[in-house]
Formats: sequence, C-alpha cells, structure tokens
Amino acid sequence: MPALSDPRPLTGEPASLDLLNTRWMQDGARQDLLTGVDGLHIWLTANGLADRFTADAATLERTLTAREALAALVDSPGDATAAARVDDVLGHGRIRATLTAEGPGEEAEFADPSWGPGWTAARGHLDLLRTAPDRIRACAHEACILHFFDTSRNGTRRWCSMALCGNRAKASRHYARSREA
Repeated sequence: MPALSDPRPLTGEPASLDLLNTRWMQDGARQDLLTGVDGLHIWLTANGLADRFTADAATLERTLTAREALAALVDSPGDATAAARVDDVLGHGRIRATLTAEGPGEEAEFADPSWGPGWTAARGHLDLLRTAPDRIRACAHEACILHFFDTSRNGTRRWCSMALCGNRAKASRHYARSREA
C-alpha cells in the first residue's frame, strides 16, 4: 500500500487515545480518518501495527467498534456499560507468556486477527488506567474533541496542543478583554 500522509492535528499519543484522535474538528467540521481502509492503514502505520495487521474491511469494522467502546469509557469513566464494551473488545484476544533467548516475554494472540488493532488499543488503555488514570484528558478547548495523556511534570496540561488550541484560547480571551475595554 502506498505511503499516505497522516492529516490529523495530534499524533503520537498512546494507541488508545490515538485511536480516539482519528476523529477531530477542522474549520468547524468533524473529520474522521477511519472512513476507509486507507485511513486505517495510516493509523496502523502511525502506531507501529502495519507489519502485524492488515488494513481491510473486517479490521476497519472491528477497530471502529473498539474506538466507540474506548470513547464511551473515556467520556464516562465509571460507567459499567462502557467498561463492559471495552471488556468485550478485550475478549477477542489474549496474552500468552513466552520464554525466549532474551528472557521472559508476552505475545498477543487472536482467534480473529482483525480484532488485533482494536484489542491492542484497548489493552494499552488498561496500562494508562493502571499508570495514571487522572492524566487521561480531553482537550479543554470547547471546539476540540481530541484526547491526550498528560505527561507534563506537574500534570496540569489542558490543551491537546499549545500551538493550536492553547493559542486559540489565549487569543479568544485577549479578544474578549480588548472588546470589553
């Protein structure tokens, strides 16, 4: 498949949040990277999964299922129904312990490999929840729908990107103050 560029404004987040960030706002219109297998290929490549999983219709469908489950969980962290949806995605894979020449390891296994990318994102989300659930954040800008894992030292990051949403918020506050004066 030819290399396609990633049009998303925020990339490089952990796989679960990066999957959520396959939807974003641009010029007031909602964009979606996962409208076809080309977009899925872009996402797989961005997350180092393109060598392990095929960008096809079945994988796209199951990855979208995982995205919706993760979105429900992030939007309502304590909701049992949202947790059950993520758990259902996780039920399509398992970790097998291995012993290699390099030492102990783990290998993901799937009865149906098309669940692999979505399962990988959901499993990665468990790691975020174990590590620092309070650092899983939605961008504070009212017109942004992106998510990020706050890795700032003091844990006070508010924007998906200071250059984009943070700057827009500052400019908006400045404009409001200058209008009042």
